[in-house]
Amino acid sequence: MKVLAVSGSLRAGSSNTSLLKALALVAPREVEVVLHPPLDVLPFFNPDVEEAGLPAVVAAWRSRIGACDALVLSSPEYAHGVSGVMKNALDWLVGGVEINGKPTAVINARPQATLAHAALVETLRVMGARVVAQPALPLTGRKLDAPGIAADPELSSALRAVLSSLADAARSSSPA
Repeated sequence: MKVLAVSGSLRAGSSNTSLLKALALVAPREVEVVLHPPLDVLPFFNPDVEEAGLPAVVAAWRSRIGACDALVLSSPEYAHGVSGVMKNALDWLVGGVEINGKPTAVINARPQATLAHAALVETLRVMGARVVAQPALPLTGRKLDAPGIAADPELSSALRAVLSSLADAARSSSPA
């Protein structure tokens, strides 16, 4: 199973990105977790541009979404909202079919960031993604990097549970 992990943060020391890197570290052999490059390479969404023809970087974004078996998204909360780069990236998917029915998990590095987390889940559901897991993991104030997260029994167990939920959902949506 191929899982595409997408961070809504551009910070070098982002705890959301560290969670996604840790996800790759705890993944079982049969699961490949690929971290998507930072989303700031995508242009601002514009339906006129989409109608005229997708920029290459947007076509590549959509292709990566379509090619994976499952998605994991993690985004910080800014002013009670989803990060701008995450929302922009999702807007570029609205005109396509790549996310429809895709098993998707939303993980959060800060349990207090409930408004953005809920908004992201709602946006994904409206777009047709199959949200199967949405844990908030208590990283606030812990200053853990990806190996530290993977070594923590509570956090690594929660990440493995996310992967298990995604695998179950991917199997149930695969043709027999």
